[in-house]
Amino acid sequence: MKLTQIFTILFFISISSIAITQNQNQSSTLYSRIDNYLESAVKNGFTGAITVIKNESIVINKGYGIANKNTQTQNNPNTIFDIGSNTKQFTATAILKLIEMGKINENNPLSLFFKNLPVDKQNITIHQLLTHTSGFVDTIGNDFDEITSKQFFDTLFASKLLFSPGEKYEYSNVGYSVLGKIIELASGLEYEVFLSQNLFIPAGMKQTGYLLPKWNTKEISRSYNRGILESESPILKYKKNGTISWHLKANGGINSTQNDMILWYNALKSNTIISIESFEKMTTAYADYPNGTLSYGYGWTIRFLEGDVKRIAHNGSNGAYSHSLIWFPKKDIYIVYATNANSEKVEYIAYAIAKMLLDETYIPKPVENNVYAYAVNYMVKNDISKTEELITLLKEKYPDNFTSSRLLNSIGNILLMIDKHKDWVIALFKKNVQLYPNDGNLWDSLGDGYKANNQKEDAIKSYQKAIELGYEGSQKKINELIKN
Repeated sequence: MKLTQIFTILFFISISSIAITQNQNQSSTLYSRIDNYLESAVKNGFTGAITVIKNESIVINKGYGIANKNTQTQNNPNTIFDIGSNTKQFTATAILKLIEMGKINENNPLSLFFKNLPVDKQNITIHQLLTHTSGFVDTIGNDFDEITSKQFFDTLFASKLLFSPGEKYEYSNVGYSVLGKIIELASGLEYEVFLSQNLFIPAGMKQTGYLLPKWNTKEISRSYNRGILESESPILKYKKNGTISWHLKANGGINSTQNDMILWYNALKSNTIISIESFEKMTTAYADYPNGTLSYGYGWTIRFLEGDVKRIAHNGSNGAYSHSLIWFPKKDIYIVYATNANSEKVEYIAYAIAKMLLDETYIPKPVENNVYAYAVNYMVKNDISKTEELITLLKEKYPDNFTSSRLLNSIGNILLMIDKHKDWVIALFKKNVQLYPNDGNLWDSLGDGYKANNQKEDAIKSYQKAIELGYEGSQKKINELIKN
């Protein structure tokens, strides 16, 4: 071998080694920035998990805080979280899969699948359902309300449209429930079975779904709304009911893990489950939000940031759990974020992390404890003689929350729900009626506080005051107290 060839080879090896070292250092630095940010957040009530992939490499995939206080299980990449409305992208992908199979077309009208439809619903298309431009209302019931398939769709199709189909964007959960039914009618399979066979199994996802997965029960998280209100996983409710209500099916409620959502990313990126043409169709901006900052594709929101950087994303939440997916396809950045203790302070952590990835100089503000957890923690350490001090602290630390009677009322009602600190309930409600003496709802809440403390006469007086101020719901409570 010639000497020049040897030097050339050594040069390229040297350059490659420098590039690898630089990438590793950048990845390590980014890991530290994200990890330090979230470890600090744990001290203020954050509990959840984060996954970041950049340039086909996992930057971080880690859990934080508690998954289950009863078993002292910590969150980790295999913890099972409710992903909420991120279910919609599974539904959208399933629809695109059926289109590829030649079973349906995005321009098919509802009249092709449902008989005896009202005239105003007959020409609503699959495309309009996917893009929230159908005109359907958001919901017609609560997630776990029992309802038959016939009852659900009869009620929905009899409801009044908000606007003419295709006219504008208006988020509709029930629109995606209709898509779920179309998947069943077109495929001959139950919704979750079709997803399992055509999406999850091909992607290698074994811990994603409603009822079908053989769930690793040790990894199922409990939820802690605002860090206070504890509840079991929806999976346990699904098992008890043995079915998924159409109020929820196909629009929300699927559960998954961080590791499974990495497999989902890999499957979409490699066109394992749908073609590149279908992926482009899914992530095209079709319907603009009223504020003009976002558009909706098929199960994804679309936004172009500064420099024409395309971001596809979606969020999901049932109040207690919150889940975010953010993907910059051209930059090959993919973020999965989950929390089982949702509050306004942690709901958008994924977007702060996205900024960290796009700007190495960006330093996000530290995550603060939410106002409800702060108040409850204060009450644990202090008695009601410190009521005025607590209110002063809340006004100073959370001025945006302390703009109406709602905050103190909400804190008091949360205490009633967890059945703790009942003396504080009365103290807070009494202060609230002093601040807003003409609000009948607040007097009704004060009555609830007295009732919870077995102060029957004071409860009745408060309810009577609420009635005087036009809050009619208090009469029923008075009647019940008199009977007892």
